[in-house]
Amino acid sequence: MAYAMGIPTIRVNTGRWGTTKSFDELMANRGIEPRLEGYSDDDGFAWVIDSLEKCLPAAERCGVVLGLENHWGLGRTAEGVLRVIKAIDSPWLRATLDTGNFLEDQYEQYQQLAPEAVFVQAKTYYGGGTWYDLDIDYDKVAAILKQVDYRGYISLEFEGEEAHETAIPKSLKRLREAFA
Repeated sequence: MAYAMGIPTIRVNTGRWGTTKSFDELMANRGIEPRLEGYSDDDGFAWVIDSLEKCLPAAERCGVVLGLENHWGLGRTAEGVLRVIKAIDSPWLRATLDTGNFLEDQYEQYQQLAPEAVFVQAKTYYGGGTWYDLDIDYDKVAAILKQVDYRGYISLEFEGEEAHETAIPKSLKRLREAFA
């Protein structure tokens, strides 16, 4: 579908263990959940790697890059995302960098993931976030991306409680100023 619509990259993620049934509870635990009993992170990474490797021939055939997002589960950290990307070592698997999904050491993690980024989701939280909000310095994010000569899209992902009619224009202004 991405190929048919001319979309150069699609987001994929590692999934979760599924041991935390409520997303509200998962967010209260900062995206950390217990492993399935009897399994290790190594097992989980092997499943993710195997699954993504099965997707790569179609991605290559269609010319669509898979962007592995830092999105909870085993991809909750830059280290986890990079572990998968390095294990597969394909130009058809890169990273989708979501600025709102690193809840610890966010700028250090942006720096780690930026060289592999093929797409950036820039979150804003005007009015406060639903589960949390982050004060993201987009001038600093822009500088990190400039250091690696990032040339992909920057997509606004608004997650605040303020009315979208006022928050989205403010968010776009903020991002345009930082990434101009």
